Amino acid sequence: MARIAGVDLPRDKKIQYALPYIYGVGPSNAKKILAETGVSPDARVRDLRDAEVARLRQVIERDYKVEGALRTEVAMNIKRLMDIGTYRGTRQRKNLPVRGQRTHTNARTKKGPRRAIAGKKKPALKK
Repeated sequence: MARIAGVDLPRDKKIQYALPYIYGVGPSNAKKILAETGVSPDARVRDLRDAEVARLRQVIERDYKVEGALRTEVAMNIKRLMDIGTYRGTRQRKNLPVRGQRTHTNARTKKGPRRAIAGKKKPALKK
C-alpha cells in the first residue's frame, strides 16, 4: 500500500487518479508530478515499486504544500480576514457565501436547512 503525505492511496486505481486523494494535489498537479518522477500514469498503485513511491513522496514533500500544512495555511488566511474585519471575513464568520452568490433564494448548502419563522403563515387560498 502506497502511503504518501499521510494518505493511503487506493490500491486499485491508476496512480494518475489516486494522487488527487492527497489534499492539495489536483489532476493537473498529479500529471506534473508523474512527468517529473518518470512514473507511468497508467500504472496501478498496487504495481508501483518502492523506489517509485519514494520518488513520488520526495517530489511532493519538496515542491508542494499538502495536507496539514496547506489546511493550516488556508485556516490562517480565513482567520486573518476575520481579524481585520473585511467583508469576506464577516461572511465567513456568519457562515454565508463569500464570493458574491445570491442568498435570497439559494445558498442552502452554506446556510443549512430552512427554519420556520414563528407566526408567519402562508396566505390562504380564496375561493
